[in-house]
Amino acid sequence: MYRIQKFLTSKLFVFSLLCGLFLCILGGAVFMRYIFSGIPPVYEMEEYTPSLTSKVFDRNGKLIHEFSIEKRSVVPLEEIPVDLQNGVVAMEDRVFFQHAGFSVRGILRALLNDIVTGRAKQGGSTLTQQLSRGVFLTQQKKIIRKIREIVLAVQIEHRFSKPEILQLYLNEIYLGSGAYGVKAAAKRYFNKELSELTTGEAALLVGLIPSPGNYNPFANPQRARERRNLVLQVMHEQGYISAEDLQKAKAEPLPEKEPTPDGDKPGLYFIEHIRRILEPKYGTETLWKGGLNIYTTLDIDQQAVAEEIMNKKLQEFDAVIAKGMGIEIDPNDPEADTHKADPGEENVPPREEYPRLQGAFMVRDVKSGAVRVMVGGRSFTQSKFNRATQAKRQPGSSFKPYVWMAALQQGYTPATLVKDLPTMFYFDGRNWHTFDENADLYSLDLAAQSFIGSKAFTVWVPQNYGGRSDGWITLRRALEKSKNLVAVNLIDAIGARKVIDVARKAGLTAPLPPVPALGLGVAVINMDEHLAALTTFANGGIHTDNYYIERVEDNNGRILEEHIANEREAFTPQNAYLLINMMKGVVQRGSGAAANRLKRPIAGKTGTTQSHRDMWFVGMTPHTAAAAWMGYDDDTSQEKYHWTGSTTARWWTEIMEQILKDEPADDFAVPEGISFSYINPNTGKLATPTDPNKFLEAFKKGTAPTSF
Repeated sequence: MYRIQKFLTSKLFVFSLLCGLFLCILGGAVFMRYIFSGIPPVYEMEEYTPSLTSKVFDRNGKLIHEFSIEKRSVVPLEEIPVDLQNGVVAMEDRVFFQHAGFSVRGILRALLNDIVTGRAKQGGSTLTQQLSRGVFLTQQKKIIRKIREIVLAVQIEHRFSKPEILQLYLNEIYLGSGAYGVKAAAKRYFNKELSELTTGEAALLVGLIPSPGNYNPFANPQRARERRNLVLQVMHEQGYISAEDLQKAKAEPLPEKEPTPDGDKPGLYFIEHIRRILEPKYGTETLWKGGLNIYTTLDIDQQAVAEEIMNKKLQEFDAVIAKGMGIEIDPNDPEADTHKADPGEENVPPREEYPRLQGAFMVRDVKSGAVRVMVGGRSFTQSKFNRATQAKRQPGSSFKPYVWMAALQQGYTPATLVKDLPTMFYFDGRNWHTFDENADLYSLDLAAQSFIGSKAFTVWVPQNYGGRSDGWITLRRALEKSKNLVAVNLIDAIGARKVIDVARKAGLTAPLPPVPALGLGVAVINMDEHLAALTTFANGGIHTDNYYIERVEDNNGRILEEHIANEREAFTPQNAYLLINMMKGVVQRGSGAAANRLKRPIAGKTGTTQSHRDMWFVGMTPHTAAAAWMGYDDDTSQEKYHWTGSTTARWWTEIMEQILKDEPADDFAVPEGISFSYINPNTGKLATPTDPNKFLEAFKKGTAPTSF
């Protein structure tokens, strides 16, 4: 006993005690350093930006799409229903407004449960702890993580007010099906805004918090109902709702039908197009998680009309083709199953066994270039290939306006007589040449015989559609009748390089071969570029590129980019007007006559390629321009059905009847330097006062004919 007392009073004991104490302090310091090393600075939460949904709006401010990895929207607390706030507090942390970030009672209860069950399952976390875990920490159930969670929760409580913490929590919490935050969840489960939620719907969202998969109303309706009712019962017991409200909310039905994915909602080709523009510019992270607000040029109402009508008309053409194959389909139902004409026949072919026509349609503002409608095909879900922007197709005769503009630049007038005569071209290995232009078709055929079999020469004899030539006709009438012979003879007379120069100034960038057949549209071009180029003529010779995005804002409303108009004078307003005035004749008296039904001034041009593989119509008012195309992706010919650009003009007209219904029926403005004279449409000379066929033609001043 004496020895023990002596040791306790000895220096060795004191030293040992001090060493032990030092080691404990050192160990504690190391442990706390380890704990704090895994905790980020709490001030980062002030700048914390969760993964947000980027929203896409049409020209009228309608929300048309959302880019998101997680469905999430951040809203202030005052916009979140009180029932939803109360339900969360009642179920997840009833002493939320009293504790300092953690609850000792809750931790002890959870610890006891874990000991009894032998599993680290019970959470015991306050809302603040859940928030710290959701923002900064992992979900792994470890003691170290739990300690860090408590420390961080205390720091959060010290730095933020209770309403701020609750707001962060309600915007951060995951509620299943990709929905983060209560606003996204309200949209996901009920297709409603937060302000529209009922008490029962708010309780259902609260019930999802512990296990969104188990309490999903679409996957487990019975569990979801029981959980919702439990939330309501707890809210009643804690005085948040009355007994009457409790019974009323319990009687509410659960959502039965899960909201469908985008599917073929209108405008998906346009959405994909702007994604291809913005993603390389801002990066995937910013576009899909940055909460951008993207204001576009699209008119979603016009887009929906265009898609519906185009699909309906192409389905009618499909029915004609299918019938020729012995297959009957409902032309009014694109989703209808096919069946053979003989109902008793076995091995009924599926829908895919008859070819489906494809189409594209695009509308833009003449002056600004803003794209209002973009239809890249019949179904985005079936084919994401955008035929309005990605497909390169031959434009056929819709290319002829470039040739006619080149002629105007070389001094031709709409009344100039041009030759609609058979012409034989031959290629000597370097250049194209013509035979005697005065020879008849028989003589040309005879002359060609000497070249047959020669590898050094290529002979080409173009023809008009239908095979008829009219000799010499006015430049106007040649365009109205879409004369192929006139087009190639003009190129031969003025040179293919001048036509290419016109096309380049108008806005075409595609390779254009310097050959006589260029006037017949043998080059391959994109619809969007072709439409923008032809619109240059309707805009008084001023070219504007197509554009799709008005402005982009970040999630704080700061403007990241904004469209700035970029105009370029490509042609004189006088030449542009003369061409547009002739293109009006294509609609009034020529191949685009279907558009006359709109009863307004329209300039247009049809186009049909060899063997009817591509069928175009491009039409313009002074305010709006639109292009339509139909054909097959694999270039299948439809010559047997006699479909042409005039066929396309019919469904173009049906769409534009809706799109133009509120647009004033203005005519193209006549620029200074234009005069009008009555001419004889057959001779191109001045008409006599008594001439029954006289036609009022436009000319640049000083170029009108002077003889009768």
